[in-house]
Amino acid sequence: MHGADVSGQDAGRGAGADHTAPALFYHLTRSPREQVAMMLLTRALSHGWRVELRANPQTGPLAQLDARLWQGAAGDFLPHGIEGGPHDAYQPVLITQSASTAGAFDAVMTVGGAEVSAADCAGRQRLWILFDGTDEAALTVARGQWKALTAAGVEGQYWSEAEGPWKRMK
Repeated sequence: MHGADVSGQDAGRGAGADHTAPALFYHLTRSPREQVAMMLLTRALSHGWRVELRANPQTGPLAQLDARLWQGAAGDFLPHGIEGGPHDAYQPVLITQSASTAGAFDAVMTVGGAEVSAADCAGRQRLWILFDGTDEAALTVARGQWKALTAAGVEGQYWSEAEGPWKRMK
């Protein structure tokens, strides 16, 4: 995405149990959700992180998100699975509908307004929340998530691409 480091990622794997990940809110206005997700997931995997990709089942079936992760160019494929398979605990990226119990994840990414809480930040490296900036309902959900997470003491970061390359807004 324009060569910018938008992931806010620290090098290394495994946050301590007392570490609280920041919540990075990505306000999508120009890039498709799948493109941004692929970019962030690729960077997370390059750090050796396992990621739970949590989708809201009311905004589309998990199979649709699964298909998108398979459809990239040959070099864009991301190893992943949908929760409920025999190898959930080994998937580098596991697509879920709610907080998963399939092993430890280094990061959580939510799309489509999937539920999130401060507990999703505990002991993790990152929490990414991707939301459609052209959808008023999605904006309302993201604002509510921002308020709830920051009120619980989670650091909130707002990332925007409205004026060009991805940029953390202050």
